[in-house]
Parts: sequence; C-alpha cells; structure tokens
Amino acid sequence: GGEVDVVDWIGNEDGMQQQTSSTITSLTPLKMSDSPDSPTQLKIQSLVDDNPVLLFMKGSKLFPQCGFSNTACQILQSYNIDFESVDVLADEQIRQGVKDFSQWPTIPQLYVCGEFVGGSDIMIEMYQSGELGEMIEKAKADMV
Repeated sequence: GGEVDVVDWIGNEDGMQQQTSSTITSLTPLKMSDSPDSPTQLKIQSLVDDNPVLLFMKGSKLFPQCGFSNTACQILQSYNIDFESVDVLADEQIRQGVKDFSQWPTIPQLYVCGEFVGGSDIMIEMYQSGELGEMIEKAKADMV
C-alpha cells in the first residue's frame, strides 16, 4: 500500500493547491517575475511605445496559433492597417510578462497608441460598436 499512500497524498496536495491557487497565482508572478523596470517589462514597454497598433498573440499574423488570436488578426486586417504582432509562443518571458504588464490574464492583447485595449472578446464588441474603428483611424493618423 505504500504507493497508494503517495498517490493519495499527491492528490490531496493538488486538491489543497487547487483551492488556494487563485490567490497564489495572482500574487506570485508579480513577485517572481517582473518589476516594472525588469528587462522583459522594459522590452514590452518599448514595443508598445514604438508600434501604434500592436497585438501580442499566439503565432504570427500569417499563421495564428489559436482561434482568439486569429479573430484578433482578422479584425485588425479588416481596417487595412499595418499592425505589428508579437508571437508570445516564441518567448515565454514575453508571454508571462505581457500578462503582468497589462494586468490581463489572457492572450491575445491589443495595444493602440500605447494604450491597452483588451483581448479578442473586447475587440469584437468594440469592432461591432465602431469604437475600435475610431481608435484605429486615430492610430493611422499618428503613423503618417
């Protein structure tokens, strides 16, 4: 029965972690990974500053690696705008760092004119309301 005890213990341990994970995960990445002036955060800040329309996504514009990133790309492409994308799958530090940077837990993340807009669900709503189009037009004007 020794093995079963170990497995049960691991199961219980996981159960314990499961209950407290929401508080732990929200605090831990900030402590562990990135202060606002860490290299990753500074890199993200400069990407946001340098690109009027910036999408942190899974995959690339040409080959999105998830449905939400694909949706985000299609919305941006509908405006015929030259937007920059960053593949978070290629860089684990950026993938985690951008979540800390925006205080937003999911990818994709859209930035327009240095401002965090949101994920694909928010982009869809703002696309339908016309609000995103206005932001993009402003960004286009800034690009010229």
